[in-house]
Amino acid sequence: MAPSTTKQWTVEGKDGFDSLKFNENASIPQLGDRDVLVKIHAASLNYRDLIIPKGKYPFGVTNGVVPGSDGAGIVEAVGSRVTRFKAGDKVATLFSQGHLAGSLDGQSIQTGLGGVLDGTLREYGVFDEQGLVTMPSNLNMLEASTLSCAALTAWNALYGLETRAVKPGDYVLTQGTGGVSMFAIQFAKAAGAKVIATTSSQAKADILKKHGADHVINYKENPNWGEQAASLTPGEAGVHHVVEVGGPTTMAQSLKAVKIDGVISIIGFIGGMSKDQPTFLDCLNNLCTVRGLLVGSRLQFEDMNRAIEANDIHPIVDEKVFELKDLKEAYQYMWDQKHFGKLTIKIA
Repeated sequence: MAPSTTKQWTVEGKDGFDSLKFNENASIPQLGDRDVLVKIHAASLNYRDLIIPKGKYPFGVTNGVVPGSDGAGIVEAVGSRVTRFKAGDKVATLFSQGHLAGSLDGQSIQTGLGGVLDGTLREYGVFDEQGLVTMPSNLNMLEASTLSCAALTAWNALYGLETRAVKPGDYVLTQGTGGVSMFAIQFAKAAGAKVIATTSSQAKADILKKHGADHVINYKENPNWGEQAASLTPGEAGVHHVVEVGGPTTMAQSLKAVKIDGVISIIGFIGGMSKDQPTFLDCLNNLCTVRGLLVGSRLQFEDMNRAIEANDIHPIVDEKVFELKDLKEAYQYMWDQKHFGKLTIKIA
């Protein structure tokens, strides 16, 4: 017999982490013909999860939503017309449930887990069969739970423009030690590229080098790190890819780092907002492509998982793992930037 109730968190309002409410006896929706019931074993947190209860997320949010976009688990039951999965399969969740291939559109952008649709911070979840992928066979549940947002975003940044996909000998610039940046380092190195990373301390620099960065620049010691990054490339031509997570506060330096015809993928704004930022004309002056992206498609997720298996890539997971009931403490731990790599929640 499939379970009828689940423990779960919801976001009620915009009063910060106090908006997170725990329900130990929530009802599980009835399975539709194309639905899959997943027993969620692990979830991981993203910066997005922290700002949703603070009312600062710029995309759609449903009041009372179950938070969390990232999760991994085992299929418990399937609807009568499901063909992609069977009971016992190990699966991970797709961030935008309707983004199967190609570009996002007005409809698929409204299918974000943990924002518009109920997410992963619960014991059991019902998902459309199209919104799940098979877990990489070389990962455990905690590792697999980190892939949905940060990993797929990094993959899209490096491979999303097919004619500019990262290749051996390219130079990739990453910023900091957050989830997207650490995945970008691993994917770039697997492709045979060189990585230049920025960070704020020697301790973090040592860790970045341990995980594959070829060069590390301390941006606190050198505020003009963009020019320094370009100087580390052959002929000081600049880097092929910038994985831009800081946003307006770092964009000027990213433009100094990028080569002619290089690509800057803007995936976040953790540096905050600033009126003092480059204009669109700076893209022309630097002859580069600047693109914004929101995670990626299921097709990209499946491509990424094949690369994870082929190269035996393992996500970098913080050594501290939280229980589902301690979610507020996990949010605060991440907000205080005490984590390194991905912060995970053990559920099953």
